[in-house]
Amino acid sequence: MSQIVRFNRTGGPEVLQIENIEVPPPGAGEVRIRVKALGLNRAESMFRSGTYLAQPQLPSRLGYEASGTIEALGTGVTGLSIGDAVSVVPTIDQGKYGVYGEIATVPFKYVVKHPDSLSFIDAAAVWMQYMTAYGALIDIAKVEKGDYVVITAASSSVGLAAIQLCNLIGAIPIATTRTSIKRKSLEKAGAAHVIATQEEDLAARLKEITHGKGARIAFDPVGGKTVLALADGMAQGGILFQYGALSSDPTPFPLMAALTKSLSMRGYVLFEVVEDPKRFDKAKRFILEALTSGKLKPVIDKTFVLKDIVEAHRYLESNQQFGKIVVTV
Repeated sequence: MSQIVRFNRTGGPEVLQIENIEVPPPGAGEVRIRVKALGLNRAESMFRSGTYLAQPQLPSRLGYEASGTIEALGTGVTGLSIGDAVSVVPTIDQGKYGVYGEIATVPFKYVVKHPDSLSFIDAAAVWMQYMTAYGALIDIAKVEKGDYVVITAASSSVGLAAIQLCNLIGAIPIATTRTSIKRKSLEKAGAAHVIATQEEDLAARLKEITHGKGARIAFDPVGGKTVLALADGMAQGGILFQYGALSSDPTPFPLMAALTKSLSMRGYVLFEVVEDPKRFDKAKRFILEALTSGKLKPVIDKTFVLKDIVEAHRYLESNQQFGKIVVTV
């Protein structure tokens, strides 16, 4: 019997329960991992509350990211061995392959042997953030040295990953945050400029920072009416990525800005890259190389233990964090 986190109804953090469950052996193409750490994501709290892209089939597991050691292999698994230290790339079905718990069973194609230099805590904080940012900025937008990139909700783990990737390429990351409280932390994390959107005019500041040109790329997980200001502050031919829907307000299409500037507004999730074998392999190699060299480094905000998973989710939804929340097992 293993301790597994599940929920039997959608709702707030309190619906999460730790249950003792007999976990079956891995099936064909699957591996079973003894989990050491979990990385938390807003997508998981949305899945738990019933507001995510996919709806849970109750009772449901949840969780996208984990690190640990392989303890069993299903038939047909190649490139991995029992005892390997690994981390998990988000699968397309977290209800079926949720990793919250002492044991996680996932298809082997989502399992990566991480660099020896990474602790299990750091390794649990890699793939959602870097794969999401890489897919939009590098794979699709082909960000280049000197490009202005505006990154909203920049103190999130994905936002900080985007800042790191911009600096790695030589682009200019412009971070947004609601107030100035996190300004110094964002600057220390590598943001070239920080805009406090409740205190400053977003579009005007973008034009000022970019000397009137506007940002070529906007990377936004929030949506809502802020996209109008983002579009107003973007460059001719720019691309606006919507990779989340944290705002409860409707997200309008910035028609006039799109027409006058030939803007693209594009929905995006990391599975676009993960489910394409060639793009996925290229992304993994890029991220692993940068992690190994130390050019990318996860920012860990706070750690919890598994028995405090409810409190960890409450903290996740508080918007206090700067970087990744990790749960150790």
